Amino acid sequence: MEGPIRAREALALTLFSLLFFLSRSSALHDLLISNAERRIDLSSHIVKVYLTLKVENAGSSPASEVVLAFPPSQVDHLATVEALATKGKRKKTTFVRLEVKPTELPDAPNDTKYFTIYLANPLNSAESITLEVLYMLTHSLEPFPAEIGQSESQLVYYRDSALVLSPYHIKQQTTFIKTPSTKVDSFTRVEPTNRAGTEIKYGPYEDHTPYSFSAILVHFENNSPFAVVEELVREVEISHWGNLQVTEQYKLVHAGARHKGVFSRYLLARLPPRVHSVYYRDEIGNISSSHLRTDSRKSELEIEPRYPLFGGWKATFVIGYGLPLQDFLFESSEDRRYVNFTFGCPLMETVVDKLTIKVVLPEGSKDPSAVVPFPVDQHLETKYSYLDVVGRTVVVLEKKNVVPGHNSHFQVYYTFKPIFMLAEPLMLASAFFLFFVACIAYLHIDLSIRK
Repeated sequence: MEGPIRAREALALTLFSLLFFLSRSSALHDLLISNAERRIDLSSHIVKVYLTLKVENAGSSPASEVVLAFPPSQVDHLATVEALATKGKRKKTTFVRLEVKPTELPDAPNDTKYFTIYLANPLNSAESITLEVLYMLTHSLEPFPAEIGQSESQLVYYRDSALVLSPYHIKQQTTFIKTPSTKVDSFTRVEPTNRAGTEIKYGPYEDHTPYSFSAILVHFENNSPFAVVEELVREVEISHWGNLQVTEQYKLVHAGARHKGVFSRYLLARLPPRVHSVYYRDEIGNISSSHLRTDSRKSELEIEPRYPLFGGWKATFVIGYGLPLQDFLFESSEDRRYVNFTFGCPLMETVVDKLTIKVVLPEGSKDPSAVVPFPVDQHLETKYSYLDVVGRTVVVLEKKNVVPGHNSHFQVYYTFKPIFMLAEPLMLASAFFLFFVACIAYLHIDLSIRK
């Protein structure tokens, strides 16, 4: 009996998957893009792409999602993809944030990767909607030549397509590329192509079929600091005695052309307000070349590495500081506590290849859970510190390709009984009590040898 039942289940699953893919494919053919405008900002080493799409439903059934397509060369460098739906016109325009998730489609040409935008309301037949999409790319500028002298300017390559890669038919589209300066060594022409100042315009192009692609290469000057944090480990330790201790371990690299002159040695870190006990050190010891400015809204720590960072050079250092617990720890309506802290990297305009955040909860905390506004890898660890018996629960969050756009708040929820706050004081009191008892016993014991 089990064999036929399993066969029926497998057949039903296969039919369901086939119907799902057929419906998804039908929805792709029902939609078209009447106008697409893409603006690519190359002014820093983080590539920012702003894409405006006017989507029309040319089919007979409502559509609840719009699919974005990316070439495989860009997917590994995607840091974030965000989408907004516009409502109203001109001064009454409002924006609604939409959910975006990676997805897979059958028979993707040339290993194309996809992200799905889920609409807040279904798009009915003959209706249209305007979507504002922002995505950021890291490690997408290639220094060429790879090695230059200290007095030479840094030139980089950027590779893309003059046409917007899309699974939909696009009636009209235009792409604008903004460079940091007017010094553009060369760029691919796909007529009509125009250049004015720091902007290169591709298009407008009319009536292009799905998955149209026209490779372009832009070779331009970019002397912005290519500061990349290869790995950042941030530990946030919660003490219910009133303090929040933060320790950040950096592995910084100058990812520009090798032997390039140093970028500005001053790095600016944006820290929360009311910081105290700030320190900045490396393997050798404390580094005194730092300056802290604080006010009621923010704190800015200006630091300088111990030695200049030429292209390809690396530096490791640690930043630590304390914060008042009442600014970050709150109680929820479910009688649970939660800490509200900032994700991302405090250093301005910096890419983090791998970010690990460890939230160390007080000993005795139960049922931890994290709420992060974007996908991250999560797991739990246990850490032992002074006077710990069962250890402290550590919530670990990991994410790759972190950019300034990820500097948003996240929450870690947990339950905690106040009686556990007495564990360490009672342990210390018991230790001192036993010590004094041992001293008294020693003074009263006669250890002399008598007949």
